Amino acid sequence: QHILDEWLAGDITDEELRERIRFDAEWGYDWNPYLDLLRRARAAGARLHGLDCMPRGDLRRIGARDRHAATKISELRAEFPDARIIVLFGESHLAPEHLPAALHSLLPSEKAVTVLQNVDALYWRASGEPHGNVAAVRVSERMLCVFNATPLEKYESYRMCIDRWTRMPSERPDFASSIYNLVGALARALNINPYSPQNGTQPRFLVDQLPEVYRRPSLESALRLLDRKGVAAEEVAAAEDAMASGGMAYIASLNVILTTGWELSGAAEPVARFVHAACRRPACSTLLSADLSPDDRFYSRVMEIAIADFGARVLYPARPAVRESDLYSLYAAPREAIEEKSILSYRDYMRMIDFLVFHRDYERNLRKYWETPPLILEGRNYTGERFEFVARQLGQMLGTELYDAYISGAVPRRFVRSLLFRKLEKPEVARVGYFSIVRRTRRPGRRQPQAAF
Repeated sequence: QHILDEWLAGDITDEELRERIRFDAEWGYDWNPYLDLLRRARAAGARLHGLDCMPRGDLRRIGARDRHAATKISELRAEFPDARIIVLFGESHLAPEHLPAALHSLLPSEKAVTVLQNVDALYWRASGEPHGNVAAVRVSERMLCVFNATPLEKYESYRMCIDRWTRMPSERPDFASSIYNLVGALARALNINPYSPQNGTQPRFLVDQLPEVYRRPSLESALRLLDRKGVAAEEVAAAEDAMASGGMAYIASLNVILTTGWELSGAAEPVARFVHAACRRPACSTLLSADLSPDDRFYSRVMEIAIADFGARVLYPARPAVRESDLYSLYAAPREAIEEKSILSYRDYMRMIDFLVFHRDYERNLRKYWETPPLILEGRNYTGERFEFVARQLGQMLGTELYDAYISGAVPRRFVRSLLFRKLEKPEVARVGYFSIVRRTRRPGRRQPQAAF
């Protein structure tokens, strides 16, 4: 919808509209008649609203798409009670038991007239009338069918479309379809209904929140795009790191997945981050609030990383595990290598590793500590590169442990689902969530997976 709104405001061209709504990939018919209709509506000052949702190629989902469309129409009616609403939808949806029935259940007092076009059976019945050509017939009190082409013309036109599709040169791979398939796979794994009309324990209409997918030929061109869009420096830096390592990044402030190529290993985490953001909307913010305490900011970031890491492992189980035993190998890193890769000193680096090791003992043995140790307080107050480093290490270790517990059955899917909906931007929520995962994944007697060597 936001793409259509940008076109209505004159902010993007006709061709950019066509590309960004993926017209050719999703429909593939002649663009010009659709564009003419859109231009006429805009010139007349009519409001335009997108109505359909994915998956459009699966008739098994037609009922869910009907209910989705009916809900959208009922919302428009509530917003514009005196407007005349014209709905353009596919013929299969207009069967009496589909969209008309779904709409009647939501708006029983509204009068809706269905206008069909060129239905074969009705055409042949009307062709026997003695009065010559019949332009339209009334099927029932609230249903009409108009004729502007013969069945031969209709099917010949369709045959020509099919012929054009088969002759079209192969285009660039459609990464968007692959990414949306991953979103659907993660939603199914976590029992998320992408067609839910209610917020709460489900994200509202996940199918309407799917991210735009921007493909760029290089990391440099991707970063130039973010610069033109005015993305905050902190989010740009995170996106640069993600794309440098996996070729793909999720930009929460734009609801965009930016990619320079396709690998499942690189796509899994951005998809998981999108699903988490969709579950937290509308409360989800793109960056952590400055009003949060240092503790809340720290654990909010760690929880975001842990949940994204868990979701990425669901989609890509071969993702390398990050375990506590890995921390000890960091002590052995050569001093030259550390100072070459980082702006931090060797002493600062070792101090961060000390914090991570100590935090693991601290979180396992909270009852031993009457007050928070100074090293823990210091680490929670890190900023910049040190903040991101320790948060990512703790988050990925927690994500690994959560996934192991989920696979073994020690943690139920319902608990994992609940994590996605927690309001991490509120005080204490993230810290409580972090330690609840620790308790559930490290219960006494539960065997911890061993690191592979």
